[in-house]
Amino acid sequence: MPWRVSGVVEQRLRFALEYSSGWYGMAELCRCYEISRETGYKWWKRFQESGAAGLEDESRAPLRHPNQMAAEMEAALLELRRKYPRWGPKKLRGHLELQRKEVQWPVLSTIGALLKREGLAVARKQRRRVPPYTQPLAAADEPNKVWCGDFKGWFKTRDGERIDPLTLTDACSRYLLRCQTVEKTDTVRVRAIMEAALREFGLPGALLTDNGPPFASRAIAGLSPLAVYLMKLDIVPMRIQAGHPEQNGRHERMHRTLKAETVEHPAANRRDQQRAFDRFRQEYNEVRPHEALGQQTPASRYHGSAREYPARLPEPEYDSGMEVRKVRERGQFSWKGHRDIFLTETLSGERIGLQRVDDRYWQIYFCKFPIGRFDSYQLSVGALPQEPRRTGGAENIEEGGANDGNREEHAIPTFAPPTAAPSLE
Repeated sequence: MPWRVSGVVEQRLRFALEYSSGWYGMAELCRCYEISRETGYKWWKRFQESGAAGLEDESRAPLRHPNQMAAEMEAALLELRRKYPRWGPKKLRGHLELQRKEVQWPVLSTIGALLKREGLAVARKQRRRVPPYTQPLAAADEPNKVWCGDFKGWFKTRDGERIDPLTLTDACSRYLLRCQTVEKTDTVRVRAIMEAALREFGLPGALLTDNGPPFASRAIAGLSPLAVYLMKLDIVPMRIQAGHPEQNGRHERMHRTLKAETVEHPAANRRDQQRAFDRFRQEYNEVRPHEALGQQTPASRYHGSAREYPARLPEPEYDSGMEVRKVRERGQFSWKGHRDIFLTETLSGERIGLQRVDDRYWQIYFCKFPIGRFDSYQLSVGALPQEPRRTGGAENIEEGGANDGNREEHAIPTFAPPTAAPSLE
């Protein structure tokens, strides 16, 4: 029969003290307290081993749950978290699955509970979410179709030197091609970094950037010297709409990670900061799993382009049916005796092609790219006429550029900002 409910621990203690006095036998005391002799001996043994504390009820919870995380799993997860303190459960499990595929790792909620229990998780402020913008990079369904470029916002190292990181990524694989400081954000320095990347990885189909220098200018079609360089290589210089960085969302998301890992705690000087960028690039490409890639690393998905960088920069070539003119030093070209038709100084020294549209208008091309319209009556150059935006315009970007037989394939909504977001992801 069980102990009486009230004062059960006190009764056990009184039972043990009375038996230890030697005045009472076990059978007699058990009859008095209405318990079995087995129960009596159990509590007497506990009293001998631990004193009064041994008479307290012990937890009835099982010593080990069948679904409890193994100790070695916990150790591996905690060690990886301490090495990469900004990785969450998805990144941790994804990395460990790549390293040890034979192990059945816990679900994300269990890993999250472990991090919280060990004080390694910091609650984030919940933000209002908006639907993701996917259209601008819809064409980036394989490596080297679209590269993304931008400057990460400038900051200063601890010695006060300004740092402007130029970054390049492959839109499909998220591979970080370049993360490099530049002394000045001008065409000369940016083109040098761009050329090194193109020589190493080959030529992409397009480069998606914002509308700032040196990627674009206020010249006709937004042409800049860097854009002219890309067009000669048959690379489409795509640009997002002004004020819409979400159209280059994959690249901007990489910038957020870059800021957290290297910018929030800047290095002592420029050289040390570049070393931090190099370490980040290696980790981002080869170690850090990416959720959009099925927890694979960018390096496992990326490969170089089949189009190699040419030995010489190609010069524009035009069909025999086009009128070819050379743009003079001040950005002007001649037309039937008129030598002062202004186009843009950006194309000074370059050859352009004019293709007849009708008796009055001619379409102006640089390489395979339509950049403007020439009015032969008014002897003036204007922007291309706005047409309804084709859906899937950038889906025509193939390895090696657009179809040579159709010049319109290169008329990407880059040079004339559309009224609606271009479909280019």
